[in-house]
Amino acid sequence: METSLHKALKEHYAGKRAETEVRLGRYIIDAVARGQLIEVQWSGLAAIRDKIRTLCDDHKVRVVKPIVARKKVVRRDKKGGEIVSARYSPKRGDVFSVFEELVHFTNVFPHANLTLEIPLIEIEEIRYPGHGKRRRRRENDFVVEDQHLTEIVSSHRFRKAADLVRLLPRGLPRQFHTGNLAEKLARPRWIAQKMVYTLHKTGALGVVGKEGNAILYQRTPRTKAA
Repeated sequence: METSLHKALKEHYAGKRAETEVRLGRYIIDAVARGQLIEVQWSGLAAIRDKIRTLCDDHKVRVVKPIVARKKVVRRDKKGGEIVSARYSPKRGDVFSVFEELVHFTNVFPHANLTLEIPLIEIEEIRYPGHGKRRRRRENDFVVEDQHLTEIVSSHRFRKAADLVRLLPRGLPRQFHTGNLAEKLARPRWIAQKMVYTLHKTGALGVVGKEGNAILYQRTPRTKAA
């Protein structure tokens, strides 16, 4: 069942008058508007990788991949029941979270017919106690009743590898390794590794040597002006 969140994002990016749930060959498209296919993907990008690669052969496609910047968890005592608590989750995402997805999408992006739209959003998630579809019951099991969009904080649009390069922080050495990048980003090295992997696979970074055991990267000529 479509959540209120998915519906709200679809209306925001496609408009209320867009055709929705359109069959195109063997695929169902979230929306078609202004000559463009629009897919709002809440789960991982890997799940639609083949679909998007095929659609891009003949169509302009916009993939909207929301990242939750802040989530308010509202708990009910039962489905449709009274609210018993409401608190903000400590987990927060930012634009760099997109690289956790893009590492599985580099054989699709970049493409001349593809636009990636990455909105940072605030949502409200309503839960109630329950087992859901899990085979085994666990302590604090819950079922998500619905999710609501409360705010689009910002939105980032990527059409080519050079757009991703703009996320590299200032002050990096001309030739750098993932440790340098992690330090400048003030984030764990695994985030830097996913970022560098994506930029390398999309042609934005080239391998230029090693420093000890660390691989050194440098922007490719076509993205140095980004």
